[in-house]
Amino acid sequence: MTELHVGEKVTAIYKTGKYIGEITEIRPQHYLVKVLAVLKHPMQGDLHNPKDANVLFFHERRALSYREQANVPKQMVKTFANQIPEYQASLKEAIEKMKKELTDDSSEWALRSLKNIETLEKDYFK
Repeated sequence: MTELHVGEKVTAIYKTGKYIGEITEIRPQHYLVKVLAVLKHPMQGDLHNPKDANVLFFHERRALSYREQANVPKQMVKTFANQIPEYQASLKEAIEKMKKELTDDSSEWALRSLKNIETLEKDYFK
């Protein structure tokens, strides 16, 4: 695997979200990545029981915010060469994509996820 460098633009998968960002620090097993845009909004619910609504605590999972830094395992970081979209526009697009996928799913998990997303949208887009 090729070592990436500080300042490089990358995609990074963090938990269940996918982001475009910039490497700000290199650590032994991770890259510290500053978030610049959202490609995929994190899934809702329990990370250890994906797509299961019958869990003790159904988590509301927020996307990482603009310029927030995340410690991402090196194997989850890839170079990114395209134009970086504006953060709010990318977040809105990622939310819309997730809502469309959830609307096509009639499971209890999807319904609870949609409810979480509604709450998050009110906070994201004040």
